[in-house]
Amino acid sequence: MSWTKPMSPRPVVAVAGATGAVGREMLLTLEQRGFPAARVLPLASSRSAGTRVPFAGGELVVEEMTADSFAGVDIALFSAGASVSKAFREAVVSAGCVMIDNSSAFRMDDDVPLVVPEVNADALADHAGVIANPNCSTIQMVVVLDALERIAPLKRVVVSTYQAASGAGQAAMDELYQQTGAFLEGQELVPAAFVHRIAFNCIPQIDVFLDDGSTKEEWKMIAETRKIMDRPALPVQATCVRVPVLRCHSEALALEFDAPISVEDAAAVLGAAEGVTMMDDPAEALYPMPGLLEGTDDVYVGRLRRDDSVPHGLALWIVADQLRKGAALNAVQIAEALLP
Repeated sequence: MSWTKPMSPRPVVAVAGATGAVGREMLLTLEQRGFPAARVLPLASSRSAGTRVPFAGGELVVEEMTADSFAGVDIALFSAGASVSKAFREAVVSAGCVMIDNSSAFRMDDDVPLVVPEVNADALADHAGVIANPNCSTIQMVVVLDALERIAPLKRVVVSTYQAASGAGQAAMDELYQQTGAFLEGQELVPAAFVHRIAFNCIPQIDVFLDDGSTKEEWKMIAETRKIMDRPALPVQATCVRVPVLRCHSEALALEFDAPISVEDAAAVLGAAEGVTMMDDPAEALYPMPGLLEGTDDVYVGRLRRDDSVPHGLALWIVADQLRKGAALNAVQIAEALLP
């Protein structure tokens, strides 16, 4: 059953997981975009209750999240982990609140739309109280894929990711800082947030391994791309790698189309696409780099060129801030799309 409760033009917004890296970015994004919230309520576990988080030039006091926290709340932005989202789903929905969930808990559920507003905002019409934010690496890719499909249908997608520590949370970012200093001082490195050391290293494993030898992160990119783009049979191959970068994910894409597509046409379409910025001037060594794009909102595209290894092929490089478009911004954009 689709959601029937009307949305207030000035909704009360809760941020669940407000003390985490994504939760803090959600608060910042709400502030920066001038979201018309009547009130913003930061929620977290009992351990974080009483913590103060910055918002709109002041501070908000974090409250402990309980089943009663959502009375009078219109929209709840969740970034507290899949188990927490599952535990609180009924409390949120029964309070008449819409959950926009950043975890993997509900992404592949048939009754939960998986939304990137630039691509499939129309899917929001069918939500039943829960809307899923896709995986960060999927979000930035489908923004580009959807724009290019306006020229020609995709035949195959091959993606290799270079994913920042932020994708594994604040503790992982802290570990990258700590290990970098320890490595330079010749100290022993003891991994905790990652399966191997992250400083001066690349780890070709994100999430657990599956029976076919792929990782769950790679499976997410494949399954979520197909659902968002409504292409259930689209061939997608992903290899996901964690790299010693703080917060921007990079991806190398090799795309094959069903019909001819020129570099010039692709550049024109991408340059005009919502949420995309072209950064592509080889003569000036201009291309997207994660170290220079922290805190930005767009998906940046460069190294656009023909791929002559397949018929109708293109290769390109994309970068986006994992905490912004890959998480907080996309969730806030969904909330904006729900406003009357």
